[in-house]
Amino acid sequence: MSALEPLRHIFPRTAQATPEGHLAIGGCDVVDLAGQFGTPLYIFDEATLRHQCRAFRDAFHAVYPNSLVIYACKAYINPVLARIFQEEGLGLDVVSGGELAVARAVEFPPDRIYFHGNNKTPQELQDALDYRIGRVVVDNFQELALLEHLAGQRGIRQPILLRITPGVDPHTHAYTTTGVVDSKFGFPLEGERAREAVGRARASPHLALKGLHFHLGSPIFEVEPYVQAIAIAVDFAVQSGAPLEEFSPGGGFAIAYTREQTPPSPADYARAIATALREACARHRLPLPRLIVEPGRAIVGPSAIALYRVGVVKEIPGIRTYVAVDGGMGDNIRPALYGARYEAVCATKLLQPPTTTVTIAGKYCESGDILVRDALLPPVEPGDLIALPAAGAYCPSMASTYNLNGRPAIVLVSNGSARLIRRRETPQDLMALDVFP
Repeated sequence: MSALEPLRHIFPRTAQATPEGHLAIGGCDVVDLAGQFGTPLYIFDEATLRHQCRAFRDAFHAVYPNSLVIYACKAYINPVLARIFQEEGLGLDVVSGGELAVARAVEFPPDRIYFHGNNKTPQELQDALDYRIGRVVVDNFQELALLEHLAGQRGIRQPILLRITPGVDPHTHAYTTTGVVDSKFGFPLEGERAREAVGRARASPHLALKGLHFHLGSPIFEVEPYVQAIAIAVDFAVQSGAPLEEFSPGGGFAIAYTREQTPPSPADYARAIATALREACARHRLPLPRLIVEPGRAIVGPSAIALYRVGVVKEIPGIRTYVAVDGGMGDNIRPALYGARYEAVCATKLLQPPTTTVTIAGKYCESGDILVRDALLPPVEPGDLIALPAAGAYCPSMASTYNLNGRPAIVLVSNGSARLIRRRETPQDLMALDVFP
């Protein structure tokens, strides 16, 4: 049995072991990909990416036909991926001028773009209005006033949602918990601030309040927080007089990073959310709103692996063996930032039994630059390739140039062919913005 088998649910759907014991993704041997594009390398599998889009789209449409899946670009966006999301009928959730610029560059339908964020700049809002995007999700009173002013200057009435914080604990990492009362995001339901925001938005001649949005956090491995928060949000809509033409419980849908993790399926999330929304609306005799959901991690996360080459194997007898690779916290900050856990395989020795427990370390000048602790691998040596699955979300998007290491290349594989969708950064790229004396 190959080392891939117990981890197959974490790897892209096309992952397989070749007769030589190499890992292949999308019909491409990663040894060949490393030779052609170098390492570290992000490898996205188009088949898995499209499958995840359809899984969420179809799951929600099956139980709630009046729904729209919008991809959360913060997980990772690229012009090629944006076109795929457009082809699959998704919308885009953008959180910056840069993400909006990608959408504009590929002429993404503006009515399917939703702009989020707790501190949108005047320029970002101007760009959003000029592109006539579908919704601005308003986060605070200052943004409400600024957006009203900018819309008034243009003589338009901009559709908006108000972001509220329902005060529900999603049972995830504190850094990615967003729906509690003590949060930098949204209008808290405690006190009168959220009710006041509804009143101001409804009174504006230049803003059209369409409904409410919340986001609880990410990743969320259970459905109950959504159920609780939906009931609270719909109750608030009735009490405050907020219209509910649209309703968004955000995203935060989990994926498996390790072999023992079993998150709910897209269908599980869809059934729980749709049922909770139907019941809450029935309780108040409200018509059903359009449902907007925002998966990000759950779409791109399982679609990619990170590929590294081993440079050094350092054994400390009786303590630990370090396997140092040519990437690390610069291309995957999540283990250092969140204590995130990953699996790993030796992508050049899948058919050899894993007999050695090692710690996979990066090349950055931090003792915390550890990708995987206690990984069970076959004996590895310099030149071997190491693959980490579930690397599509918040790895390339949070990558840095720490220690002036360039960010990795990104390839999209499909049916035995590989397409470069982002080239590797060079030292010249890293100095391109510097002003020399």
